[in-house]
Amino acid sequence: MGSGIINTAVTGLHVAQYGLLTTEHNIANVNTPGFSRQRSIQASNAGLLTGAGFVGQGAHVATVERMYSRFLTEQVDRSQSSASELETYYAQISRIDDLLADPGTGLSPALQAFFASVQDLAANPSRLENRQAMVSTAQSLSARYQSLSDQLAEMYDGINSGITAAVASVNSYGEQIASLNGRIAVAEASTGQPPNDLLDTRDQMVLELNQLIRTRTTTNTDGSYNVFVGSGQQLVVGSQLVGMATMASSADSSRLVVGLRTTAGVQEMPESLISGGSLSGLLAFRSESLDRASNELGSNAASLALTFNAQHALGQDFFGQSQLASSSSSTSFTPQFFSVSPPVVIGNTRNPPGSPLVSAAFVSPQPFNGNFYADLGNSDYRLNADGAGLTLTRLTDNKQWTGADLAAVNAQLSSDPQGFELASPVALVAGSSYLIQPTRGAARGIVVNPALIADSRLVAAAGPLRAAVGTANTGSATISSGQAGPGYADAVAGLPISLEYNAGELRNFPVGARVSIDGAAPVNITASDQGIAYSSGATVTLVGSASVSPPTGFSFVMTGLPNNGDRFTVEINSGATADGRNALTLAQLQTQHTMSGQTASYQDAYARLVSETGNKTRQLQVSSEAQQNLLAQAQASRDSLSAVNLDEEAANLIRYQQAYQASAKAFQIGASLFDTILELAA
Repeated sequence: MGSGIINTAVTGLHVAQYGLLTTEHNIANVNTPGFSRQRSIQASNAGLLTGAGFVGQGAHVATVERMYSRFLTEQVDRSQSSASELETYYAQISRIDDLLADPGTGLSPALQAFFASVQDLAANPSRLENRQAMVSTAQSLSARYQSLSDQLAEMYDGINSGITAAVASVNSYGEQIASLNGRIAVAEASTGQPPNDLLDTRDQMVLELNQLIRTRTTTNTDGSYNVFVGSGQQLVVGSQLVGMATMASSADSSRLVVGLRTTAGVQEMPESLISGGSLSGLLAFRSESLDRASNELGSNAASLALTFNAQHALGQDFFGQSQLASSSSSTSFTPQFFSVSPPVVIGNTRNPPGSPLVSAAFVSPQPFNGNFYADLGNSDYRLNADGAGLTLTRLTDNKQWTGADLAAVNAQLSSDPQGFELASPVALVAGSSYLIQPTRGAARGIVVNPALIADSRLVAAAGPLRAAVGTANTGSATISSGQAGPGYADAVAGLPISLEYNAGELRNFPVGARVSIDGAAPVNITASDQGIAYSSGATVTLVGSASVSPPTGFSFVMTGLPNNGDRFTVEINSGATADGRNALTLAQLQTQHTMSGQTASYQDAYARLVSETGNKTRQLQVSSEAQQNLLAQAQASRDSLSAVNLDEEAANLIRYQQAYQASAKAFQIGASLFDTILELAA
């Protein structure tokens, strides 16, 4: 009797002791990251058959259970992955937002200062200090473009470093998970019981891994995890780490990308397969926002340089030099005000042997309304060659142009301009691929022509030609000073030109000239007495280039009523140091739609970049805050099951203490009964 009571009491002591140990373990780990509270699960021992029936034999601890839900844990993992991605993206794009919108570092003040100096020169072109001021503000503008580009380039370097660090951390977590898998498998196989603390540690490693990249796990029969990334690529298989690596992109060696280790070596992972975590945030920021900001800034710089140069080339400098005439000085006419880096073409490192180099060049800006515009956008392009021909793809929207060769592709681009054209010395090899970055490096490479820096008198502020009424005219007709356009030098061969009005017509155009009225198809002049009908207020163009519409060359407007015999001359604008016609036209570029195929001015395009970047930043801020709330909710749901509640554990301590004391009292009673039996036997 006594021994039965003692044995049963001992089991009660053991059960209470395990309960106390488990409770104290919970309390000790209340602040341990990833710890799931545990509870001892007790079960009744099999009863002892007696004549009076089965008599209880106490209890035992069947297992120590981890309060854990796979569903709630995976919900936290997913929420953490999304939160880390958005937080990383937001932190990165905030830097671009601050950079572009800051009045001290942004482009807008420099653009405004430059064009203000151009306007000052147009108002008073004879003052040499105005020319020098224009060159100086142009240098400041170029420096601002370069500074912005350099800071964006530093962000590219930072992204590369971030990718390297993230991949190293992914491998570190993967290695720890693989090691824990091995220990868990051994522990479960040898004891048949779950190693709860090891399981918690592994789940915490998976959670922290999801801060870097979104993962999916499956459980093997031995209790180990398989960890997958992307669309099912293996990262950890049981106790083996497959691992990831960083590598230079085959399309652009300046960009680091993520590769997955395989038996065949490191295979580049498409960025579209990498989702969630800070790694995805870095990649998404680079491809969506950093590339776009760099390309748009470059497009702005290239469009400014190209359009400004095109108009500057139509002017005349302080020495009277233009496309028509040179002075006797040691200088020569300088048509290019800015120089800018050409488009970049990068051959894929996997191109077949013998693949030729491909180059790209900016297309000359098109004239409109006396000014110019460029067709450059904000996208990169990919050129692929296969056995059937070539395909050029715009990467922002996958629009394509195809052709048998580069000439055919360029022909398509001439009717759907993208602002550049392609060239190669020989035919492209089937299987080759090229990345084309029309504007990526333009902002870093824009500079003012050194000749203008050395001598600001070379700024072409004047018009190269002037039209005037004859001094002996008797009619009321007037003629504008005229406007030079592309091809004007070819249009006015045989200067001076002296036109004569007679019987409602203008005559005495040079034989061989082509004349357009109000942009109509040019009329070829085959005889000096061939007349062109006079219309007051019409624009008369001596055509030098009919390849654009309307035709361009040298244009002037006549108004009023001339008398027969009245003459009107077109001649070189000699000695015109006070002429600011070309500077005025240059100043008008500030407000003209010079970019993106006549859709935006320089300022409009930059303001749009600032606005869109700001909007994206605010969107990410709101999304990040919302995702943090979702993460907090997911953690709260998990913690409601798994977290340690000190009040509950304190109650458990009292409960198990009382159970222990009761079992000890039963043990004491059993021992007393056993002593009594021994005394009776004695």
